[in-house]
Amino acid sequence: MLRYILAVATMAATVLPSVSFAEREATDTAKRELVTRTEVPGQTFRDYLNLFKPKKTLEPVKISYSKDWLDQQPAATGDENFKCLAEALYFEARGESVRGQFAVAEVILNRVDSTRFPDSLCGVIKQGTGKKYQCQFTYTCDGHKEVIHEKKAYERVSKVARAAIDGIAKELTEGATHYHTTAVRPSWSRVYKETARIGVHVFYRHNYRTASN
Repeated sequence: MLRYILAVATMAATVLPSVSFAEREATDTAKRELVTRTEVPGQTFRDYLNLFKPKKTLEPVKISYSKDWLDQQPAATGDENFKCLAEALYFEARGESVRGQFAVAEVILNRVDSTRFPDSLCGVIKQGTGKKYQCQFTYTCDGHKEVIHEKKAYERVSKVARAAIDGIAKELTEGATHYHTTAVRPSWSRVYKETARIGVHVFYRHNYRTASN
């Protein structure tokens, strides 16, 4: 019995080697590098961005599609992809209602989620840039320099971009990946399924949807 007690005491006194912060960080980094967009079937771009963010227990943000609501939000900031989306909303939809601006942002994010388009916001927005009138978003290839003159409008669409990236807006377009203004009717609009009309824009998606759209 004494021998058993001594053995247990010896085991209890044994201290496992501690893992340093640097080692834990290296392990976490290695895990991050193993995860790619193609290795997570059905993973959306917004989910992928938030994959390693710590879970928050804060109350969900209640969104209101109004200028008053936007003006109450903090100044929006972000990385290069955020800037690309804010710029796109400024040139594509600054004259639209707030709901319409969110709908355009949703289309761009849906394209990022889809395997049919580039897998980043800047990639989607600048697709075809450099070929006059052959780009996806006309302002990027119409030959005119992009200059932001309306500061207040840009501040608001920046907040729309931030909220859209953060995923706090409700779905407005039923998975749309295309849109056009009511002033035109491109040939592809006869092939795709119309999903919504918001302001001066008509929204469409492919006739079928998959996990990756």
